Amino acid sequence: MTRTREIVGSSSPTFSVVVCAYTLDRWDDVRAAVASLRRQSRPVDEILLVVDHCPELYERAAAGLPGEVRVLASHERRGLSGARNTGVAAARGEVVAFLDDDATADPDWHARLAAGYGDPAVAGVGGLVRPWWTTGRPAWFPPEFDWVVGCSYRGLPEHPAPVRNFIGANMSFRRAEVLSAGGFRTDLGRVGRTPLGGEETELCLRIAARSPGAVLLYEPGAAVRHRVPGARAQHTYFRARCYAEGLSKARVASLRGSRAALASERAYLRSAVPRAFARTLRPGTDGGPRVLAALCTGVGATVAGYVVGRAGLLAGAVRRARGEPAGDAP
Repeated sequence: MTRTREIVGSSSPTFSVVVCAYTLDRWDDVRAAVASLRRQSRPVDEILLVVDHCPELYERAAAGLPGEVRVLASHERRGLSGARNTGVAAARGEVVAFLDDDATADPDWHARLAAGYGDPAVAGVGGLVRPWWTTGRPAWFPPEFDWVVGCSYRGLPEHPAPVRNFIGANMSFRRAEVLSAGGFRTDLGRVGRTPLGGEETELCLRIAARSPGAVLLYEPGAAVRHRVPGARAQHTYFRARCYAEGLSKARVASLRGSRAALASERAYLRSAVPRAFARTLRPGTDGGPRVLAALCTGVGATVAGYVVGRAGLLAGAVRRARGEPAGDAP
């Protein structure tokens, strides 16, 4: 029987966990994600699997997952943002947490996230995302760029601390905050395998703008393991994902202002990246030249994507001002 109670004002808020999925190709991953939620040391109140416009997956999930899992079809625009919004709308918990369909939560994940909500100023809690390289971590892949594969990267806080935004594979919010902010923008974020993003950052910025005293807390003790397939351990994916991130940052900056949208990126470029270069240049560093090349490629591709994205948005604005069709932004 599904535990779907909602207790307003309790010292320990109820939790709904939303897992979004879009393809049968990840069926084993989906089952592993759900199993990890059912093994929590502190049981979650509700598990929702939202299927993003894939009838075959919906039918298999509805028939093949345990009865306490609510299987829903996304009723919004195709893409991860629409699926998440469907989950938020249907959730009955005071807190809505999100776990990627190819991630598994540590047994104390829920307990660690929940502890952060003891402070009423906390609007959201996110956690550590550890990569699980199915083909082994490439020697050339710098840990400062683990965000490329949707994981926590070197440069994030090592202890609980306020942050600007969370990593989408492992995050939670007070449901009322997400609803008040209007949910995730469906014109941002991943659709299928297209490696765009930015929807989590944009939502976090909106929540912070609406409630200046709100805290978004990073709790590295609340950890999940995120599967990284061999295809994402290739140079081609690395370059494409960095470029796409630049495009996404350009879009978020146009919506929320570059000062807020790029604050963490500026700090990252001033601190984490220079330290990575310095470490790579030390004599005897494993994979030094290849890591150095990846650092240069990653920074260059991301900056290029941002420049192209900003130029495309500016061109679209000029066309709209002239009364011409703006076309699709990059």
